[in-house]
Amino acid sequence: MYGRGSTDGVNRRDGDAIEERITAALERLSMAQQVVLREAAGRHGLSPIQAQTLVHLRRSRPELARVSRLANEFGVTNATVSDAVSSLAAKGLVRKERASDGRVATLVLTPAGSDVASELAAWPAVLSAAVRSLPAASREPLLASLMALIESLQQAGVITVARMCTTCRFFERDRYDDPVAPHRCALLKRKLAPGSLRVDCPEHEPAVGATRQTQPAR
Repeated sequence: MYGRGSTDGVNRRDGDAIEERITAALERLSMAQQVVLREAAGRHGLSPIQAQTLVHLRRSRPELARVSRLANEFGVTNATVSDAVSSLAAKGLVRKERASDGRVATLVLTPAGSDVASELAAWPAVLSAAVRSLPAASREPLLASLMALIESLQQAGVITVARMCTTCRFFERDRYDDPVAPHRCALLKRKLAPGSLRVDCPEHEPAVGATRQTQPAR
């Protein structure tokens, strides 16, 4: 006979605790990511946010290379990003380019900044190696679960920017009766396998009805 609070021999409290265990695991991964980023930034005499700024500028379109956009991307204030940019400019790694109307400044990497950003872009390598150590069959389900978590947190307003395939207007889920590549990108006009879905696509456009991504005042 099973004890109180159990069903078919499974303690409900233990079952309910899996959410807390997953949350704790994600927290550990976040801490590991911060450690790796901090060490990579430190090798160049930079703070983590300064390093993130350089890497982001390296891969972003010009319209996203602005203080307000970076603040939205990182989930920090404009003042925090402005301080980071000022320090990077003083180090000769970033410069500002004014638009013809003189109102909007776009951030541009200098040649030295581009070199440092290229080196910093490799900082997640140790994390990627850990992912590659997982069984191949578990990677696609893991990606799908993480993308679902990101989407849920975006809907809750915790994550302000999420340029994922699954929230894009060009994404056609289960378009094909193909277990290998069931989805389609209408922009690229090609089939997509679950493992090829992108978490940060530069061509992303929010789907109708999707959670609005905050666009800060310029």
